[in-house]
Amino acid sequence: MKKRIVVALGHKALGTTLPEQKIAVKKSSEVLADIVEEGFQVAICHSNAPQVGMIHTAMNEFGKKHPHYTEAPMSVCSAMSQGYIGYDLQNSIHSALLKRGIYKTVSTILTQVTVDPYDEAFDHPVKVIGRYMNAEEADLEERKGNYCIEEPGKGFRRIVAAPKPKTIVEIAAIQALLDADQIVIAAGGGGIPVLAQGADLKGASAIIEKDYASGLLAQEVNADVLLILTKDEHLWLNYESENAVALHQVTVEEMKQHIANNEFPKASKLPKVQAAVDFIEAKKGAGRKAVITDLAHAMDALAGKTGTIITES
Repeated sequence: MKKRIVVALGHKALGTTLPEQKIAVKKSSEVLADIVEEGFQVAICHSNAPQVGMIHTAMNEFGKKHPHYTEAPMSVCSAMSQGYIGYDLQNSIHSALLKRGIYKTVSTILTQVTVDPYDEAFDHPVKVIGRYMNAEEADLEERKGNYCIEEPGKGFRRIVAAPKPKTIVEIAAIQALLDADQIVIAAGGGGIPVLAQGADLKGASAIIEKDYASGLLAQEVNADVLLILTKDEHLWLNYESENAVALHQVTVEEMKQHIANNEFPKASKLPKVQAAVDFIEAKKGAGRKAVITDLAHAMDALAGKTGTIITES
């Protein structure tokens, strides 16, 4: 049987502007095609931080200039970012595969992810979104129930919560595509955060960490490997210091100790490490592994030659 992998693409693999994204996804698609050629069933999750911020700013500015249009909520901005990143990715991957004589459908699933309305993250928003505002505009946002933070000398920006993902709504469709040996792009940007209200799903004013969503996706599709692509070849302890130590082969217990010692930055590396640990521990004894590396070393890391490789023991 083929092994199943979930690949989490960081924003370095996607670029920031539309022209940058076109170039970046071509490079990313070649690596993804390499993984398909190795015989993996592939699901792809991706970042959307620059893109969703651009959409949020553009839609809200449009709403201000045209009173008959409303401003776009975060859930809508997230959905739009999933659509246009997925569009570029699926076309680029499709092209890379065809050039190798591989005929597979690449599909983007507009993915909703439920969050807990009582998640403590809603009381402590941390994710900065959108353009800089003056004090008057920030006050207006806060009257609407939104949170803003001041950056000295620059102005105010809106901040939103980053709750943990609970369930992936479209998981059956994602599973069906993987079972059919097709390539699927899902939970882009961490998924569209939604709150379950009876039979309805209501968009939440939040952003889900892409790494946590990719780890949950890997758990729910019973993946063998979680590959998290970031900007460094390895994870490091004492990063960018004279005492920096690269992590290579590491067990879950060792990583849990590093987490307990606060050795990973909370806003960047910690979600990757925690997602990897949660993925492996969700099914002990299954031989799962998580690999954290950069795009350029993805294939060598999967082969165990480099990167940070986390295993159960």
